[in-house]
Amino acid sequence: MGLFDFFSKEKKDTLDKGLLKTKETVFSKITRAIAGKSKIDDEVLDNLEEILITSDVGVETTLNIIKRIEKRAASDKYVNAQELNSILREEIAVLLTENNSDDAEGFYVPTTEKPYVIMVVGVNGVGKTTTIGKLAYQFKKAGKSVYLGAADTFRAAAVEQLVVWGERVGVPVIKQKMGADPASVAYDAVSSAIANNADVVIIDTAGRLHNKVGLMNELTKIKNVMKKVAINAPNEVLLVLDGSTGQNAFEQAKQFTLATEVTAMAITKLDGTAKGGVVIGISDQFKIPVKYIGLGEGIEDLQVFQKKEFVDSLFGGDK
Repeated sequence: MGLFDFFSKEKKDTLDKGLLKTKETVFSKITRAIAGKSKIDDEVLDNLEEILITSDVGVETTLNIIKRIEKRAASDKYVNAQELNSILREEIAVLLTENNSDDAEGFYVPTTEKPYVIMVVGVNGVGKTTTIGKLAYQFKKAGKSVYLGAADTFRAAAVEQLVVWGERVGVPVIKQKMGADPASVAYDAVSSAIANNADVVIIDTAGRLHNKVGLMNELTKIKNVMKKVAINAPNEVLLVLDGSTGQNAFEQAKQFTLATEVTAMAITKLDGTAKGGVVIGISDQFKIPVKYIGLGEGIEDLQVFQKKEFVDSLFGGDK
């Protein structure tokens, strides 16, 4: 089991509230799509395809879902809005299970290997530093000692924001002067964590524009320098994406997975958008675990992504 993966009623309520805009939009569109219909026909399927694509599920994933619905339609001919939501919920849950065999769990930190190093990547503005702060809070709450590394040395605001989070959570932040070599900061952070027997190190990196290959190469340099003091570092490369950007999040995921070895994803800002379907498409298309979703500004509003609970919240709640 991973850390922080217990799904409480409070977390379910937060998930329901965070996905409300997406749910209301999808529900209203589905209701209109089947108005006056008594069975799933070509028109319903065409409308459903459009609904899923405009909810940023993605074309490939949408077509896969439609094929599954077509098969169900052969036996489940009569349908209303509630029944269609139930079918969608079931088929999407199965699809996600097939492509990502188990529910993602929070990062597992082994007691035999210290420190566990997480390098966090993503473009500016996606909520990367905030995600780091919330992760640090959850690790500390779980009894782990945490160090943060401010390797985004190109923006004073990025370092300052990480320092604020460090003070808020009560964990040390390793930093250098502005313009310093980011790999040097990462090296210092891992070295300090080793010297103090810390459990976890989370490294913030610059919000690199995903179309600049030279800047991406620097991520490789950071990784290689950290390996000089911790052979398995980084243990995880977490890509943070802004769910509210819809298809742009797909493009960022594509470019980052080509440029560096991403092992996990966190999708943020789902509470302020009707584009929550992007989680389904990204989880399906990239076969990289979406481990966390951001559902608000609060320190507790970063949740482990649980597929069943997510789909239930999105397509009709209790069953």
